[in-house]
Amino acid sequence: MDVQWEEAGWEGLTGRTGRLRLPVWDCTAGLVVGDDAVLLVDPGSCVREGAALRAQAERLAGRRVTHIAFTHGHFDHVLGASAFSGAEVYGAVGLDGLLLAGRDLLREEAVRHGLAEAEAADSVELLVPPRHLVSGEWTLDLGGVQVLLANVGPGHTGHDLAVFVPGEQEVVFCGDLVEESGEPQAGFDAVRRQWPAAIGRLLALGGEDAVYVPGHGAVVDAAFVRAQRATLAARFGVSPS
Repeated sequence: MDVQWEEAGWEGLTGRTGRLRLPVWDCTAGLVVGDDAVLLVDPGSCVREGAALRAQAERLAGRRVTHIAFTHGHFDHVLGASAFSGAEVYGAVGLDGLLLAGRDLLREEAVRHGLAEAEAADSVELLVPPRHLVSGEWTLDLGGVQVLLANVGPGHTGHDLAVFVPGEQEVVFCGDLVEESGEPQAGFDAVRRQWPAAIGRLLALGGEDAVYVPGHGAVVDAAFVRAQRATLAARFGVSPS
C-alpha cells in the first residue's frame, strides 16, 4: 500500500508512513496507514488544527483515523485530539491524570506561546485524555503493519512515548526527546538527568539505519540522535550512555 504523500503536501517516509510539519510551532504530526486502521501521532495544538489534520488524514488514508498516540503532554502535541471523534487515544502511563489535573496550566502554556485565549480555553475544555496507558511497550496491529508504542521516558517530560514503525525502512517518532530545528527545550517538567538515557532507548528501538522523526524540525539519522544525546548529557552533567 503506497499513500500519495507528496501530492497532499506531506513528507512520505515509507509507503505507509508520513509526517507533516505543522505551522507556527513546527510541531510534527505523523500518520501510519494500515489496511484496517490508521494511527495519528500527535494531533496538533488546538481543535481547529486537529480538524484540519483529520480532513487531510482521511483523504490520504481513505478512511477515518482510528488511533491517536500522544508523544507527551505539551499543548502543541495534544490539544487537537477532540477533533478525532471515536479514536482510541494512547499515552504514557500517568499522562491521563496529568492532563486532567493540569488543565489550567495547559491553557496558560498555550496562551503564553501565542494561541488565542478563547481557542486555548475551548481546546483544553474539550481535551481527550489517553484511555490506553503504556507502561512498557504496546503493539498496535493496523493491518499489514504492526506499530510499537514504547514508554521510553522520562526525559523531555515525565511521560515520553515513542512510536516505532517497522519495515524495510524503520521509522521512529521521537516526540520532543529529539529536536532538529532548535536546541531541545528543557522546561519545568523535564527530567534532565534521565533525558540522555531516554534517547539511548530511542536508539536501541530504531537501530543504526532507522529514520528518526523529531518533535520539531527535519527528519534525522542515528548519528544526529547520538550527537544530541551527548550534547544533553554534557549540558545536564550526566553520562551519555
